[in-house]
Amino acid sequence: MKILIIEDDATTQSYLVEGFAAQNIATDTASDGQEGLHLARHNSYDLIVLDRMLPKLDGLTLLGALRSSGNSTPVLILSALNHVDERVKGLRAGGDDYMTKPFAFAELLVRVEKLTQRNQGIAAPAELVVGQLRMELLTRVVTLAEHELMLQPKEFQLLKYLMEHPNKVISRTLLFEAVWDYHFDPRTNVIDVHIAKLRRKFEEIGFPEMIETVRGAGYRLSKGH
Repeated sequence: MKILIIEDDATTQSYLVEGFAAQNIATDTASDGQEGLHLARHNSYDLIVLDRMLPKLDGLTLLGALRSSGNSTPVLILSALNHVDERVKGLRAGGDDYMTKPFAFAELLVRVEKLTQRNQGIAAPAELVVGQLRMELLTRVVTLAEHELMLQPKEFQLLKYLMEHPNKVISRTLLFEAVWDYHFDPRTNVIDVHIAKLRRKFEEIGFPEMIETVRGAGYRLSKGH
């Protein structure tokens, strides 16, 4: 997957680039509207992340130019303009989704995945399977080697996110944003508490090493069990 980020704020742009790189997603970047429009017209992308307030050419004008030329690349608008009227303008101009700043990267990543799946005609899965671990998303039944695991809602969400990214190191920050839906507080131990609860449930049925702690980096759900 390759994403074009059109964002003039250097801190936000860097944050997005690093977040996507951690998910093995390639990116191109533009810091003004003219450069962004040029890249969008001359390259192929799976998705565009677009700021509204850009130098040289504003985001909605850029978006209108793309759509009028027949470019149907999914566009996720990411803007500090959060009033409902502004969101409506963005969607009517041709945006496929609209997120407001400040934002949680975990939520943005899910929206990116949904938009690209929709564009490729990929249906959302009904279940997740990692080794002998199986999660039915509709019934919320989770089994490991045919043993059913009784999970609390947050444990289910935490495990679901790990299963969506098997064998990848997921940071505590990303897990916190994905499951608790607000920005990470480094003073909290809520992630460690819930990971410990999941591990105990795995250990009880003979799978003590399903979730690995990667010191200084986060957690990884192993495919090897």
